[in-house]
Amino acid sequence: MNVAYGKPVDLAIIIAYFIFILGFGSIFGRYTRTTKEFFFSGQRFAWWLIALSCVSMVVGSYSFIKYSAVGFSYGLSSTMTYLNDWFLAPLFMLAWLPIIYYSRVSSIPEYFEKRFDRPTRIMAVIFIMVYMIGYIGINLFTMGMALSPIIPTFGVFQWAVVIAVVTSIYCAFGGQTAVIMTDLVQAVLLLTAGFVLFFLGLHYLGQHNPESMNGLSAFWHGLPESHRLPFSGFAKPDKFPMSGIFWQDFFGSSMFFYFANQGLIMRFLATKSVNEGRRAITFVILLLMPLAAVAVASAGWIGKAMQHYGFIPETADANTIFVVVTEMVAKPGMFGFILAALIAALMSTIDALINAVAAIGVNDVYRPFIAPGKSDRHYLAVARVSSLVFTFFGLALVPVYMGFKSIYQAHAAFTAAISPPIIVAVILGILWKRFSARAAFITMLLGGILMALSVKFPALITPLATIHGMDPGAGFDFMRALYGVCLCSVIAVVTTLIWPNRDVDRIEGLWVGTLQTAKRLFKGRQPNDRVFGEKVRLTLEAGAEEEIDEEGMQVTVIVRLAKEDADRMKANDGDLVYVCDKRWWLGGLRSLHATLAVGGVKPGTISIPENHIKAAPLNTGEEVVVEKII
Repeated sequence: MNVAYGKPVDLAIIIAYFIFILGFGSIFGRYTRTTKEFFFSGQRFAWWLIALSCVSMVVGSYSFIKYSAVGFSYGLSSTMTYLNDWFLAPLFMLAWLPIIYYSRVSSIPEYFEKRFDRPTRIMAVIFIMVYMIGYIGINLFTMGMALSPIIPTFGVFQWAVVIAVVTSIYCAFGGQTAVIMTDLVQAVLLLTAGFVLFFLGLHYLGQHNPESMNGLSAFWHGLPESHRLPFSGFAKPDKFPMSGIFWQDFFGSSMFFYFANQGLIMRFLATKSVNEGRRAITFVILLLMPLAAVAVASAGWIGKAMQHYGFIPETADANTIFVVVTEMVAKPGMFGFILAALIAALMSTIDALINAVAAIGVNDVYRPFIAPGKSDRHYLAVARVSSLVFTFFGLALVPVYMGFKSIYQAHAAFTAAISPPIIVAVILGILWKRFSARAAFITMLLGGILMALSVKFPALITPLATIHGMDPGAGFDFMRALYGVCLCSVIAVVTTLIWPNRDVDRIEGLWVGTLQTAKRLFKGRQPNDRVFGEKVRLTLEAGAEEEIDEEGMQVTVIVRLAKEDADRMKANDGDLVYVCDKRWWLGGLRSLHATLAVGGVKPGTISIPENHIKAAPLNTGEEVVVEKII
C-alpha cells in the first residue's frame, strides 16, 4: 500500500475509528421509537451535552482545513471569524429560542407557515433544503481533500463516499439521539486533538530551531509581524480583510447558522427547557468557541513558523498545511489519532445536517403534501430512508466543489449566495409584527433572484466593495452577503408598507412582543412564573395509568408527588416538570417530561405510570431528580 502521509498504523487507527463511531451511534436506535424522538430526542437533554454537541456541529472538517489554511496565510487574525457569534447571542437567547421552542414546531419552514402562510413555507423549504444539501456536499468534499493524501490511489470522491456511507447509516438508525451522543464524543476528540497538535508543534519548534529558543519563543519569533496581529487590516489584504470577513461571516454564516440552520435549531429543541438552551448557547459562545478557534487554526500558525525556519518550503500549499504539519510533528499513531479527530469534525457536522434535512423532507414535504394522515411509524420509516437519500444528494455535489480554487472560497461563495433572503425573513418575522406573509414571500423570491444575478453579474457588488476600500474583485466574494441583506431588507420594508400584516392576533406567540402568550400556549394554561425552587430527589414508584386529553397540553402523562415536595420545587398542580435519572453525567438520556398532580402519595416519593417508566427508561425503587419547567 502506497501511503503518502503517515504509516500503516495511522490508517489502521482511522479505520478503527470508523468502526467505533458507526457501532456507537447505531446503539442509540433503541431510544428512537417515534418521529419526535428521531428528530428531537424527546426534548430530554441537559445544557452541557447540547453545548458540546453544538461545538462539534460548528467545527466541521472544513474548519480544520479552512482555518489552518487561513492561519498559515494570515496568522492569528484567522480566529476573528468566530467573534461574530457574540453579537447574535442576545437576539437568539431572548427572542428566537423561546419562540421556536414554545411554538412546538418541528422545523423552520413550519414556523414560516404559522407566522406567515403555506406559500412562504414552501419558499423556505426550497432555500433551506438547497443550503443543507449543499452544506453536506462541502463537508464531504473537504473530508476527501484531507484524507486523499494518505492513499494517493484513493481520491477525494472515493473518501467522500466512505464518509457518506458511515455517517448516513448511524443517522438512519439512531436519529437525533445518536447524533447528539456521537457528537459529544467527537467534540471532546476534536478539541483535544487540536490542542495536542498545537503543543506538539511548539515542542517540534523548540527542538529544531537553529537559535536554541524554547518552543513558544521560537513559534512567536517565526511568525511575521502581520501574523501576530489579532485582526487583519480593515480592507487589506484583499483576500482576508477585516471588514469583508465580518460581513461575510456575520450574514453569510453566523446569522444563517443560528436563525435558519435546521440542524442547530433541532439541537436546541432537544434541550429539556428554554432556560437549559440559554445556558448551552452561553457556554458555547463564551468558552467553547474561543477554544475551538485556537484548535482549528493552530496548525496553520505552526506551519508558518516552520516555514520561517526552512522546515516547510516557500511553495507549500495552504490548503494542505494541516496534513503536512500534522505528519511532521506527530509520531506514527498520533498522526492517525489527529486525522481521526478531523474525521470526527466532519461526521459531527454532517450527521446533524443529515438529520436536519430528513426532518424537513418528512415534516415539510412528505407529511403535508405527499402522504398526509399516515401513522407515526410510517413517517419514522420514511425519515430513516430520507437520511440515506439526502446524504447521497450532497455527495453528488462533491465534483462541483472540486472546481473551486480553495475551500474557503467555495464555502464563502455558497453561503453568501443562499442565506440573505431567508435571514431577512426570519429576523423581521421575529421582531416586526407588521411584516406580512406577502412581504416575506416577495422578499425571498425577489431576493433569491437578485442573489443569482450578483453571481452572474458580480459588478453589482462593486459599490459596497468600493465603500469599504476593497478591491472589487475581492469584494465580490466578501460583500455578497451584505449586498443581499441590504437589498432584501429594502424589499421587505417596502412590501410591508404596501401590504402590512393586519391580522396581528393570528401571530400571537410567534413574535418577540408576545413571549408570555407563547409560554401560555406551550403549557396549555397560565405559566407558573414564581421563582424556581430546588431540584428534589424522590424515590420512584409505579402508579396507575393517568393521562389527560386536554387540548393544548404539551405532555399527557401525569406524575404525582406530595405537597411538601411540590412546595420545595415552587410548583403547582398542572405545572410541567422534568424527571430524570439521578446520574447527571447521563445528560438526560434517561428522563421524561410530565404534568404535575399534587397529592395522593407520601412525601419523598413520586408516582409515574409504569409504561412511561419503561419508556424513559427509569427504574422503580431508585431515586430520580425532579424539577419544575414552567
